[in-house]
Amino acid sequence: MTSEEKIRSAFANKDWQEIKVTDSWQIFKIMAEFVDGFEKLAKIGPCVSIFGSARTAETNPYYEIAVECGRLLTDRGYGVITGGGPGIMEAGNKGAHMNGGKSVGLNIDLPFEQFHNKYIDHNKLLEFDYFFIRKVMFMKYSQGFVVLPGGMGTMDELFEAITLIQTGKIARFPIVLVGKAYWGGLVDWIKSTMLEKEHNIHAEDLNLFRLVDTAEEAAEHIFRFYDKYVLKPNF
Repeated sequence: MTSEEKIRSAFANKDWQEIKVTDSWQIFKIMAEFVDGFEKLAKIGPCVSIFGSARTAETNPYYEIAVECGRLLTDRGYGVITGGGPGIMEAGNKGAHMNGGKSVGLNIDLPFEQFHNKYIDHNKLLEFDYFFIRKVMFMKYSQGFVVLPGGMGTMDELFEAITLIQTGKIARFPIVLVGKAYWGGLVDWIKSTMLEKEHNIHAEDLNLFRLVDTAEEAAEHIFRFYDKYVLKPNF
């Protein structure tokens, strides 16, 4: 369907047959994706998700930072989860794979841009049709989040994690934004507008994430967080 056809379809009245065939049966497809994800990811152990753009080239410094993040995290026994695609996602998986660590990819079926990268463990690649199910898997099976520069999808994943932690729906796992030059303006706006001007968040919400510039700083923040609780990943 074209974009216009999808918009018109949303306003059209559906008959009984269409509801049964299209809407009701879609529930089973959704259930199947959830079951497959739960069964596979429940076995992988402690992991950290690495988010970032699919469009980041190998020559971009952030690509190398993501590779190093994957390496450092797997050095300490954590697996790495990414969205399974190219760019930053590929880099995170590459660092984990080349270091002999667990490399997980939650790939999404899109008509452009997204295809799974070659650094995902063959038994840890999941394919999704639904973004919301994919995000559930990220949030349910990650013990931390490293967020490198990205676009709308990365923003969505970042604020999903912050919101779930802020509202107590998941535990207060560490969130690290990598790239002060990239994220600094957003953080300044959150502080000056959301907090100080409009009072839409609490001051302590700014402590839900850490802003850094290097892979070493990102990994160290996660390691310190779990050292505080004397928790170690399972090797």
